[in-house]
Amino acid sequence: MISRSVTIKNSVGLHARPATFFIQKANSYKCSIWVEKEDCRVNAKSLLGVLSLGISQGTEITLIADGADEADAVEGLGALVESGFAE
Repeated sequence: MISRSVTIKNSVGLHARPATFFIQKANSYKCSIWVEKEDCRVNAKSLLGVLSLGISQGTEITLIADGADEADAVEGLGALVESGFAE
């Protein structure tokens, strides 16, 4: 199990469109992936779960992965978040 903290940079946070990109990327990995904000942890492959966190610009989240491709998952999702979802 590995984890990485990232800060949301895009102007709308992790809502609707960027959340969809995030979930699609998360679903491309075989390992289990979670997003943690403060004390709440949700499945990163669940749109409803990710949206329920209400992640806005400037929020720090932790990406947690466990499984065969965990390092690739954390690196790939971290890079997506840091890119601002190509906005």
